[in-house]
Amino acid sequence: MNTYSTIEGIIRNGDAENILQNYSDGLFDLIITSPPYNIGKSYETKTSIEKYLLAQERIIIQLIRVLSDKGSLCWQVGNYVNDGEVFPLDVFYYSIFKKLGLKLRNRIVWYFGHGLHASNRFSGRYETILWFTKSDDYLFNLDAVRVPSKYPGKLHYKGPNKGKLSGNPLGKNPSDIWEILVENWDSCLWNIPNVKANHPEKTAHPCQFPVELVERCVLALTNENGWVLDPFGGAGSTLIAAYKNNRNCISIDRENDYCLLAEKRFKELKNGTLKLRPIGKPIHIPSPNDRIAKKPDSWM
Repeated sequence: MNTYSTIEGIIRNGDAENILQNYSDGLFDLIITSPPYNIGKSYETKTSIEKYLLAQERIIIQLIRVLSDKGSLCWQVGNYVNDGEVFPLDVFYYSIFKKLGLKLRNRIVWYFGHGLHASNRFSGRYETILWFTKSDDYLFNLDAVRVPSKYPGKLHYKGPNKGKLSGNPLGKNPSDIWEILVENWDSCLWNIPNVKANHPEKTAHPCQFPVELVERCVLALTNENGWVLDPFGGAGSTLIAAYKNNRNCISIDRENDYCLLAEKRFKELKNGTLKLRPIGKPIHIPSPNDRIAKKPDSWM
């Protein structure tokens, strides 16, 4: 069982750009967040894509300063839509991070079965995580996130290792499109349900981060007792994922109500009452006999 006696979880209420000035250079080994998408949610003011990106760049400059030389920055975004036109935010953000000296290691696709419905384009069913590092010498715990090999008994068929096992006994390296579920990672898709009404982690936050999405990055890109930062902490999912796995974490959000919500969830985690979707739980597939899943007679 995990123990958290020496691990810190800190929630800060305020503007991330200002708060970050209080932290020393290179403190965090992982910065992972989902920033506002500029789509007019209650916690943001919609503006032009140009002004939005300029404001985000100022924060990113501070984030890079507090990121350790061996650290990683994971930036999870979807699309900004204006007058029916889609702006892929990860494409726009890439040029900012590249200009500021970071190196992209993976563009991870997060797929979810229930997404944004549309009538004049295909429904949105995925978002992306841009994983950047500050240097070529970065923390990466591959063994912590290996997936079961499909053919563990496969042998080398030529060369000096002919006849020897070709795989790793701990499993294989997952691709940049993963299925988050442990028993299904070999299908290589980060298939994690987004936090909708029937999700056990659902709170009042309209764009909540699933805890299991963050956990994979925490396990792979940090060591125990390391420091994790979420500058747009929202309902505290990063704080929970980090603390749950013996990492320190600072979660920042300018909305006081969300900080209070994160604090409530954090207390529930520590006393064992927080409802979480278990890692490894299969994605629900409705039974053919499920009334709602059956095609209505009127459609036949």
